[in-house]
Amino acid sequence: MRILGIPGSLRSASTNRGLLRAAQELAPSGVEIEIFDLHEIPLYDGDVEAEGDPAPVAAFKRAIRDADALLIATPEYNRGVPGVLKNAIDWASRPALAPPLAGKPVGLMGASTGLGGTANAQRQLREALGFPRARVLEGPRVLVASSYEKFVDGRVVDAETRASVRELVEALVAEASTEQTARAA
Repeated sequence: MRILGIPGSLRSASTNRGLLRAAQELAPSGVEIEIFDLHEIPLYDGDVEAEGDPAPVAAFKRAIRDADALLIATPEYNRGVPGVLKNAIDWASRPALAPPLAGKPVGLMGASTGLGGTANAQRQLREALGFPRARVLEGPRVLVASSYEKFVDGRVVDAETRASVRELVEALVAEASTEQTARAA
């Protein structure tokens, strides 16, 4: 099973990339989590889209289509979704009638230094992912508050956080497996 990990931060040492690395470490046997870097995704522009998807956007959409599920790790900027992540979702929601996000199981998690643990960003992501008909898991919720207490050198060291990440990955795998079984039937 292939899960596409999408970090909502461009920083290589971000705690949200650390959450995705923890997910890779904790994934069940037979599950591969590939992290997709959003650095090259240009700002969404309908005129550019009309000329054809730029190569980084085409690669992103292909990676989404090829994955069995998505795992998004988002920080929270100014009580919301980082622009780079929202922009990537805008590209992946196109074309409107057949976006690569349609029907795709999605797990959300996030880490922040504040006490909200990315609750606002995750709420906004749920809304943004609803339009292209992605299937966002309701739980388990991974809201890592006071992240500076739970990471050392970009690695999740807090046992409770690691357990929460493992639980989310297992739930996402179960959801994707159910989807694969339904498609095969």
